[in-house]
Amino acid sequence: MKSMVRALRWLARTLVIVLLVMVGSTILVRLAPGYLSDAREMDSRYADAARVQLSQEAARSHSLMEMLKSEIGEWASGSAGISRQFGVPVSELIRPRLAVTGGLMVRSLALGWILAIAAALISSAGPNPSALWQAPSTLLLAIPTAAMATLCLLAGSGGPVLVMALLLAARDFKFLHRTLRKAWLGPHVLQARAQGIRTRRILLWHLLPGIAPQLSALATLSIVTALSALVPVEVIFNVPGLGQLAWSAAMNRDLPVLLAITMMMALAVCLAGIAPERADEWKSA
Repeated sequence: MKSMVRALRWLARTLVIVLLVMVGSTILVRLAPGYLSDAREMDSRYADAARVQLSQEAARSHSLMEMLKSEIGEWASGSAGISRQFGVPVSELIRPRLAVTGGLMVRSLALGWILAIAAALISSAGPNPSALWQAPSTLLLAIPTAAMATLCLLAGSGGPVLVMALLLAARDFKFLHRTLRKAWLGPHVLQARAQGIRTRRILLWHLLPGIAPQLSALATLSIVTALSALVPVEVIFNVPGLGQLAWSAAMNRDLPVLLAITMMMALAVCLAGIAPERADEWKSA
């Protein structure tokens, strides 16, 4: 019974978040400068009938409530709408790009966590952790994601996976270093090391299970960080994913596409937030 109540509570919270994302995105796009203008109206290649159609579309967009009703109605009917820029259903644009972005996210998260955990284990296990381990992560955090991607592109080495992995590793390393340093100094870990138990056994049976809730919370933050880096990385490296599509939609004021991508990202963050809650329940049990 309790699990059902928690599931219903999570579902209601997710629906509220998605609805707020839809309303907020619609308001931001509608109030953006130049939303009611269209470059096609200045193109002589378009016939008068097409210009009239564009003018009617702009007239309908003057009412914010009508826009919200239209978008909510399209999503309630199972249709994400028609792209303003490409003139095709939004689902046809998102479906092939979702696999590209998903693959980029999985590879970046895996490589970033491997780098962060390896560096944190080495830096936290010694008796006097050196400050030199903090310098690379601090330097990487000081470089904007777009600048890092541009440097890799100009140098002709590296790629989108490496840039996102370095960003994730730099952010996760500091948290992992503090967490592991505190865990290594725990009484049960010190007792195990004093008894001569192997480091690998201590790590697998004493250290990692104790910091499982912190790791699950960090995993959620890693997903959010990766989502925030998608747009600059995919645009600079010309990756045909959701980030590049979101940038193109923003530049062309394509509201249906922007809504679909934003809502998918919000849903991904909500799903990622389940892990810390489950870890806390497991720890309390």
